[in-house]
Amino acid sequence: MKLNIAYPTTGCQKKLEIDDDQKLRAFYDRRLAAEVEGDVLGEEFKGYVFKIMGGQDKQGFPMKQGVLTNGRVQLLMSPGDQCFRGYGRRNGERRRKSVRGCIVSPDLSVLNLVIVKKGEKDLPGLTDEEKPRMRGPKRASKIRKLFNLSKDDDVRKYVNTYRRTFESNGKKHSKAPRIQRLVTPETLQRKRRKAALKKAKHEKSRTEAAEYHKLLVQRLKEQRERRSESLAKKRAMRMASQASKDA
Repeated sequence: MKLNIAYPTTGCQKKLEIDDDQKLRAFYDRRLAAEVEGDVLGEEFKGYVFKIMGGQDKQGFPMKQGVLTNGRVQLLMSPGDQCFRGYGRRNGERRRKSVRGCIVSPDLSVLNLVIVKKGEKDLPGLTDEEKPRMRGPKRASKIRKLFNLSKDDDVRKYVNTYRRTFESNGKKHSKAPRIQRLVTPETLQRKRRKAALKKAKHEKSRTEAAEYHKLLVQRLKEQRERRSESLAKKRAMRMASQASKDA
């Protein structure tokens, strides 16, 4: 079985291939997110604590959290579920997919581990060197969380810590992620302008509605006056014709 061991503090990862069932027996029948002492793997892992993060079997089917079995099952999944590719699907489409349960068994070919607690000795290529972070968060709030910043600190100064420099056609270039959801005076002004335009639009529609109502009342009044005039004229003509007949 291959063990992928990662150490998030340094950003390093190492792959070990272990064929001794005596060492692997400590991982069997353990669930995902369970912690295992590293002493079982050898003397160099003394004091280390590993957390089981995932794995896959020899056919490539991944482990899924919440499936309490050590074998393979077929589940009806919808887009957004773990172990299911959601993009490129129709709305509401569900498919039956094979996944492996969350319990570790000898059928696994790869097991992913994360170092939760560092031991006494350094592991070469894992804890003794630190790899610079190539990519970082783009959202302003996540950058603040990463560097423990306050609201008053300028986030744009801290993006340079993971700015990437490279050379192309004899010229040096540098690249840094564009900060998303960054609140600047320009964005606040844009927001105020948008609100003012919206308010002006509502005011305009309200005044236009009031003017239309006023015009409608006036037209109805004029229509009633014309109708009453025509009725009075017809009544007068009828009375005149009646008088001429009587005479």
